[in-house]
Amino acid sequence: MNHCPTLRDVYIARGRITGLVRRTPFVESPALSKATAGEVFLKLECLQCTGSFKVRGASNRILSLSEAEKKRGVATFSTGNHGKAVAYVAGRLGIPAVVCLSEHVPAYRARLIEEYGARVHVEGHSQDEAESAYYGLVEERRLVSVVPFDDPFVIAGQGTLALEMLEDVPDLDTVLVPLSGGGLLAGVALAIKSVHPGARVVGVSAERSPVMLESLRAGKPVRMDEKDTLADSLLGGIGDDNRYTLEMIRDLVDDHVVVTEEEIEGGMVFAFRNHSLVIEGAAAVGIAALLAGKVDIHGKKAGILLSGSSVEERRYLEVLNRHVNTR
Repeated sequence: MNHCPTLRDVYIARGRITGLVRRTPFVESPALSKATAGEVFLKLECLQCTGSFKVRGASNRILSLSEAEKKRGVATFSTGNHGKAVAYVAGRLGIPAVVCLSEHVPAYRARLIEEYGARVHVEGHSQDEAESAYYGLVEERRLVSVVPFDDPFVIAGQGTLALEMLEDVPDLDTVLVPLSGGGLLAGVALAIKSVHPGARVVGVSAERSPVMLESLRAGKPVRMDEKDTLADSLLGGIGDDNRYTLEMIRDLVDDHVVVTEEEIEGGMVFAFRNHSLVIEGAAAVGIAALLAGKVDIHGKKAGILLSGSSVEERRYLEVLNRHVNTR
């Protein structure tokens, strides 16, 4: 596939990845509905088989490879969740895999990737530098690329979760989606706008890593220094040669909001207190945006994507402990 994906590609992806990917629950949040005067539903990709939505896109890309390509092996670069998804799928299919990480990726994520059977290669101080190392490995070893976001198969795979959302709640008015490289937001926006054109799609960026948002403003990919953030899955650039996600998000997404570290932390705590859900910072940005009043859903039905649950135990407990006596 050398073109921007279509709704047909999303449906093909759904059929292809069945068996490797869970259909996750899409449940109402009475607490958020009360707080926002709307009806709020949570798409629980934090309960996905690898703990993240990323397995959808990785499965669709790897399952589309020829037998000869599978024998060569696959490689990717990642902030953690995509690497884990590639390692999981490759391991299930008996395909060799290498995952390139930067030094900023937490060690626990590297360990999880290795547990799925992939080889981890750590190099560089940012995802852009890890990506450069990945290109060298791909060329040197003739490995097949499975990129994290800017790939039509990956985008179509991520869009499958939006089909599930619309099947469960057909009359959604608004969908809030975490935004980093844009594979998730592009896929969700494609599916939502194709099936339900009147729905509003909102991208939610972390204040310390709004790379796609700045790229949209510049009209081209930009690079930003990576800063420590609770939403570490949203770190990284969009690629200097971005071919798909920048254009799709520009054309399909209605609004963008940015949330602070304090708001992200509040979203994580809210999910735990009200739903007994452990979610990572990146997964909390939609809740954060609603609680901060940055998206008005009064009288409307809204869906929030809780994208993953990969959070370091120590850091998560630190977040909860700061709020123990604030109820």
